Amino acid sequence: MAAATADGGEDFVVERVELEESDDDFDYGEVEVDTDEELEELEEDEDFDTAMRHVQTLQTKEESDKPAEATVDRQHELVDDFIRNFFLRMNMRKALDTFQTEWYEMIQSGEIKADNVGKVPDVYQRNTELENRITSLSVELDKAKEIAHKARSTWDKFRKERDFHRMHHRRVAQEKNGLVKDLRRLKEHIAKYEPTLEGLEHKYQLAMKEKAMARLQVDRLNARVQTLETQLKQVPPSRSAGSMGMMAPGEFGDAARVGTSNVPGTASNNKSSSRAGTSSKSPTKAAATRGKTVSGSAPQGSTLPPDDRENPFLGVEIEPVEVEKFEEKKSFQAHMAAISSVAVHPRKSVVASASDDSTWKMWAIPTGDLIMTGDGHKDWVSGIDFHPHGTHLATASGDGTVKLWSFQHSKCVATFTEHSQAVWSCGFHDMGDFLVSGSMDQTCKLWDLATERSRLTLRGHVDSVNHVVFQPFSNNIATCSGDKTVSLWDARSGLCIQTFYGHLNSCNHVAFNARGDTLASTDADGSVRLWDIRMVQEKLEAPVGPHAANKCTFDRSGHRLVVASEDGSVKVLNTEDGAVLAELKGHEDGVQGVAFDAQGQNLVTCGSDNTFRLWS
Repeated sequence: MAAATADGGEDFVVERVELEESDDDFDYGEVEVDTDEELEELEEDEDFDTAMRHVQTLQTKEESDKPAEATVDRQHELVDDFIRNFFLRMNMRKALDTFQTEWYEMIQSGEIKADNVGKVPDVYQRNTELENRITSLSVELDKAKEIAHKARSTWDKFRKERDFHRMHHRRVAQEKNGLVKDLRRLKEHIAKYEPTLEGLEHKYQLAMKEKAMARLQVDRLNARVQTLETQLKQVPPSRSAGSMGMMAPGEFGDAARVGTSNVPGTASNNKSSSRAGTSSKSPTKAAATRGKTVSGSAPQGSTLPPDDRENPFLGVEIEPVEVEKFEEKKSFQAHMAAISSVAVHPRKSVVASASDDSTWKMWAIPTGDLIMTGDGHKDWVSGIDFHPHGTHLATASGDGTVKLWSFQHSKCVATFTEHSQAVWSCGFHDMGDFLVSGSMDQTCKLWDLATERSRLTLRGHVDSVNHVVFQPFSNNIATCSGDKTVSLWDARSGLCIQTFYGHLNSCNHVAFNARGDTLASTDADGSVRLWDIRMVQEKLEAPVGPHAANKCTFDRSGHRLVVASEDGSVKVLNTEDGAVLAELKGHEDGVQGVAFDAQGQNLVTCGSDNTFRLWS
């Protein structure tokens, strides 16, 4: 680009030229480069001063080799041009027009000659340039200060983060060292207990072998008893009544059960003697209610009803209760500790509650009036159930006992103490002659209320039996255990009919529908499973977790299942597809029990918040 200077001192473009790479044959000279050896010698020999002199020599040589640059002489700016530029810079257009008019008039008139006009000194121009440079440098300095301030802030931030991460690293290292020490100590601790564990495992294996041998012995004895009974049935009646002085074949079976039930260990002998006196005075009544009697005054054991009884609900279609529309009507602060279970009177609007405060209470609903309080257990009360006739109440407790309470006498009339650990649950047979209980000692016991003795013991679970219930209008017992299984037992033989597998955690509760053909079970994972008793298979699974499902109950139709959950809600399920129809919320802590009233139109729940609530 070439430039020229006009009379006014302003630069303007004459021509714009773009330079391109040429393909000429110009011979460019080669630049000599020192070899690596020469450079190494220089690095070894020269010191700092020598290096500086060498660099200066090279710079001088390069400057001398450069071609001389063309210089342009700059002319001084005229005064009139300076004034014009001043007016333009200050945007004084009118003053500029007046100055131009008067200036050219004076030149035309000859008053001023262009050659005599002075020039602006270079010092003034230089000062102006320096002022402009100072202004630009000040702007750049402010920007640099701002950048420096941001850089300092960023550096402070990084320094703080570095200190934080350094402290975090030290803390993690300390925690790591502590964990390593704990691991070493635990390994040493485990190493000390390994011999003990091996010894316990050996003892457990021996105990299981002895248990298997005991079962085989029991089976052999049962087979022998059956053989003897068959032989006795084949003996002529005259020989049996005359020479041998024995009972009739039908009476022998009852006498054998009585002998088994008269093993000491539950109720006191005084109570047995008093009951014996009563039965001797009225043998006809005793035979009608408790079974046949022998030629003595001792009380005889109750007889289980026949297995061919018909369930009256099998041929009845009941409309399902719309539990999903229930709302909380009343709440009652019933106990001083968590309420673990509730039971509803079979005929009256009465509910009984069992609590961790070692008491049970009976209430009138819907008013909530306290009717009766039971105080006699030495530990928490976990299970409660009404007698089918509504005359008695049974409770199970953590003190290892099961108590029978009479409403007529307003006191405990029997205490069963054969369980070796806490008893979780109890339930009456629909005839009211038997009571079943499940305990932490991994067994279930069938109690004969006539003799106040244990009729038989059900063994098979390998963990705590958490709940027991009779199948409606049947002699079968359903149990659930901490070993993740649900079992069905025959109360006549004491044998396990079927075991249902599928739960992945401890089973908390089991419940039959009114027809008795479907069994529901809940576990600690919040899983609810329905089992078909006739087909002996799982019908469906309804996960309502992740919180534990504590209790469940069917409505009268069997189409709705109500589940008490540990999250403080009551979930309503459709038994056809397992869908959750509604969640009833009101409890402030986990819900521990749930039951319908006798009419099936109201729902009673209890929980760890020490309350029971009425829903309808």
